[in-house]
Amino acid sequence: MSFLCRLCYDLPRMKSIFVPSLVAALALAPAAGFAQATIEGKVELPKSRFAPIMTERYEIVSHGGVLATDPPRAVVWLEGAFPPPASLPTKQVAQKNFAFAPPLLPIEAGTKVGFPNLDNTYHNIFSYSPAKRFDLGRYPPGENPPPSVLFDKAGLVTLRCDIHEHMRGLILVLDSPYFPITDGPGTFRLTNRPAGHFALKAMVKSASPGGMDSRRVCLTRSQHATARLRQA
Repeated sequence: MSFLCRLCYDLPRMKSIFVPSLVAALALAPAAGFAQATIEGKVELPKSRFAPIMTERYEIVSHGGVLATDPPRAVVWLEGAFPPPASLPTKQVAQKNFAFAPPLLPIEAGTKVGFPNLDNTYHNIFSYSPAKRFDLGRYPPGENPPPSVLFDKAGLVTLRCDIHEHMRGLILVLDSPYFPITDGPGTFRLTNRPAGHFALKAMVKSASPGGMDSRRVCLTRSQHATARLRQA
């Protein structure tokens, strides 16, 4: 049996992104001559620290100084040479019920993010992350337009509030337009992917620097692929 994809194991350990160790295995359907492809699969997520939550509301928690979502989620993305976008829509991370909504937001580098205050009190959103350092200062609810920040450098950005110390949020800035978030069981679907050679990656949580190990995935002229990612 022949395959139009192979796993390349010559990628050295990389230490510039915050991702846990991953092993990827892909099986491709026969080529159909299409320029677009779909990748779907599942990420093996760590167990939730608390009882299952039946809605999409989840929180950022800290365990041993490491931030993570609970219930766990993963961002899956393709890393490769993609043309720069002509323009990008503005995204939002609101402050609602003294929490960030959404608490985890993946975006493409060059995206502006607004921070509307939906609570009936002041907030002061800031970040000291290397990918983006900013401080919006204290601002009241209903400010229009809301304060915003342009995220022009790839990396993981931790959001905090200077007034409410329990508030934590994450923005993952990527040099890629292809980045779905897994659902509760860890499944994902990435559609309209161009044919080519890419690295398929996932961020399960923010780990300490140097906590990344990934495999390069070579995908050529495929119409459909399935993948399963798990922590090694």
